[in-house]
Amino acid sequence: MFDRRGNPAGLLRYTSGMAAREPEVDVAVIGGGPGGSTAACRLARAGRRVVLFERDRFPRFHIGESLLASVNDVFDEIGASDLVRACRFPPKWGATFLTADGSIERFADFAVSPEVRAPQTWQVPRAEFDDVLLRHAGASGVDVREEHRVLDVVFDPSGVTVTVRSPAGETFTVRAGAVVDASGRVGLLARKLGLRVDEPRLANIAIFSHYSGVPRRDGRRAGDIRIVARHDLGWFWFIPISDELMSVGVVLPRAAFDALPRMSHEALLEHTLAQTPAAAALMHAARREWPVRVEKDFSFGARAYAGDRWLLVGDAGSFLDPVFSTGVAIALESGVEAARALDRGLESGDLSARAFATFNRRQRQRYLSFRRFVLAFYTRGFRDLFFQPRPSALVFRAVVTSLAGYWEPSAATRAWQTFFFLLARVQERIPFASRIPEVGTGRVAQDAVTSAVSPSPSTLPRA
Repeated sequence: MFDRRGNPAGLLRYTSGMAAREPEVDVAVIGGGPGGSTAACRLARAGRRVVLFERDRFPRFHIGESLLASVNDVFDEIGASDLVRACRFPPKWGATFLTADGSIERFADFAVSPEVRAPQTWQVPRAEFDDVLLRHAGASGVDVREEHRVLDVVFDPSGVTVTVRSPAGETFTVRAGAVVDASGRVGLLARKLGLRVDEPRLANIAIFSHYSGVPRRDGRRAGDIRIVARHDLGWFWFIPISDELMSVGVVLPRAAFDALPRMSHEALLEHTLAQTPAAAALMHAARREWPVRVEKDFSFGARAYAGDRWLLVGDAGSFLDPVFSTGVAIALESGVEAARALDRGLESGDLSARAFATFNRRQRQRYLSFRRFVLAFYTRGFRDLFFQPRPSALVFRAVVTSLAGYWEPSAATRAWQTFFFLLARVQERIPFASRIPEVGTGRVAQDAVTSAVSPSPSTLPRA
């Protein structure tokens, strides 16, 4: 519903001229993705006045479908666990990693770590998943405004003035006590304040689409994300997002991408699949159902994640290469932590950067913790040790704990992780363990198909 000026009617008193000095809402949230919806929902459930501006109309396409086990804690906190469970998304218990030739398979089962509270999570089509969270935020009391683009944010000692364009093309301002930027990679505040820090060591390119006819296992492992290593340190993902569709994509380091012949995106995806026997084997009967999409140079951090009257959550603050599916987990967890920090700040009347120091520190620590694993994955030393036939059970469980999303594990787990990274660096310089195979034969590739569609014994390491 709109008022006679063409502005949305409802919770807010919109002003087209000079903004009122008193905040009309406690918090304005920019962006309705997982991070924004979670932050807004948590605040509204705490009794805060919240408006959320989303530039698109949901549901809308978004890449990134694989959740980590740690997000179950967030769903519980915002009262969304039953809603997510009712969607019947494909259940996910872990990830399966394959060498390029398919001869070695490593199953990272989240349940192997005693520090993972609820190991089962989901593979989710983001259009539906994001829509569920946004509607839940609205049902929790958030004033959700879709197709509203935030144009600017201006801070002053008594509040924040947010300038917005409505679907009717009208520009208006809203006064808030604080703002949460969950605008994704657009990074409205990060760019405005000069906070973004690119990751030149992760200047990668992703090429992907959705396919039908890709085989998957039966039973508990049917919902695995499969990650297939490439000889050039790139990798493929295979994510079952429904009973019919599989999200399939390749991520290539810049040097590997530049070494490939120039061709269309469609041809390039097919070319890289054909180059990698284990991936080609899985795609022998596949049919592409979506256009091929490309994203590049998508890893970055931030100099700060909070300041006076503002906080960054999810991709608005940082984004890492998707190899370990950390994107949505970071968005959800940073969203709920931002809401907690704001709730405390509103209660105490302190919305300064100092009040958000713990939030800022935790976001940086979370990012650096996952970044350590991502950077290591693009080294031969890490892959050689990860794919060893009989890895140490204690080391493997320590690694899986963080792959499940638990970035601040116990002291013992951190010690085993540090030991593993030390060994990987030694392996990189002075190999002491066998190198993993890079490209195999057609026979091995055919075996990968057989393995992919039929049950096999668990590959969990033994103590």
